[in-house]
Amino acid sequence: MDEEGSVGIVNTQNFTFAQPPNPLTLECGRTLGPITLAYETYGELSPEKDNAILIVHALSGNAHAGGYNEPGEHQPGWWDIMIGPGKGFDTRQYFVICSNVIAGCKGSTGPSSINPATGRPYALTFPIVTIRDMVNTQKELIDHLGIQQLLCVVGGSMGGMQVLQWVVSYPEMVRLAIPIATTAKLSAQAIAFDEVGRQAIMSDPHWKEGEYYGKPLPRRGLAIARMIGHITYLSERSMHQKFGRKLQDKTEYGYDFLTDFQVESYLRYKGDHFVDRFDANSYLYISKAMDYFDLTQPSGKLEESLAGVKSKFLVISFSSDWLFPSYQSKEIVSALRRVGAPTIYTEIQSDYGHDAFLLESEQLTSLMSNFLSHGRR
Repeated sequence: MDEEGSVGIVNTQNFTFAQPPNPLTLECGRTLGPITLAYETYGELSPEKDNAILIVHALSGNAHAGGYNEPGEHQPGWWDIMIGPGKGFDTRQYFVICSNVIAGCKGSTGPSSINPATGRPYALTFPIVTIRDMVNTQKELIDHLGIQQLLCVVGGSMGGMQVLQWVVSYPEMVRLAIPIATTAKLSAQAIAFDEVGRQAIMSDPHWKEGEYYGKPLPRRGLAIARMIGHITYLSERSMHQKFGRKLQDKTEYGYDFLTDFQVESYLRYKGDHFVDRFDANSYLYISKAMDYFDLTQPSGKLEESLAGVKSKFLVISFSSDWLFPSYQSKEIVSALRRVGAPTIYTEIQSDYGHDAFLLESEQLTSLMSNFLSHGRR
């Protein structure tokens, strides 16, 4: 291990399945295969194979959740604060798995992948996928690893949607479930923000109906989409505390359309940094999958969809999250309790907004460690 609490250097692995003539049938009715999922594991699987935790990521996440992919790497995995010896997901006790979702761009099959039928990137010929499709492909990976039941499935934001889909689609396979800062169905407001982001990408002159691979990338459109999204991940209070109306590298207004305020510079940095690590078409597909997620269907009643769940639940929300506000978590909790599912609910007081699930490590570690240790009995 490189440092105390770190899982050290981790290799990303690949699992390929749905080989012709046995492709996977997607919820949209189309088929896809072969499919590759990129994934990482941390810790050791017990001889009884009863200590596996599946972490599912949010929109822009990937399989690299903990540790480092190479020596000297500056940035650890996206949830490194929670994964490792002595952390919330203590790798001395648990075998932790994280995979990149289908339609992603970090090793899993997506629109930037080569279509074996044409020898070219899929681009917009890639089929529309849903949260259920993502979970179905994860199920294939868990089967491949020889795990019959997961101790826990956990994730925030879109990851929380996948947690809920897991307990509905495969109730016997999940002992404990931790949906964080999430919802059972995306609100009109959240869909609206997603659509503005997609329009920013598709309005970029370099997008070219998704056929930009090997050509100039739609960097500006994707950067704007990320800027829009990032605003929704923060809270008004956190933005005020961090930036206020402070100017960027100047003492007075420029009276032009260049950068005046620190918050402008910050958002531009976030947008520019994002385009170096993410594919614009993947952003379109994954955000659309979130829009389609509605666990109240087909009956219109959430408790009917949750009626068959077998898991124990820890539902977590954050006081300043206005993208997936606490009332949406409370709706999930109410439905779970109506169907008799053992459920603990906690609203964490935080100024970080929706991004709090990536930052509030101390409170999350305490909650999850206790839930995992008691729920395992």
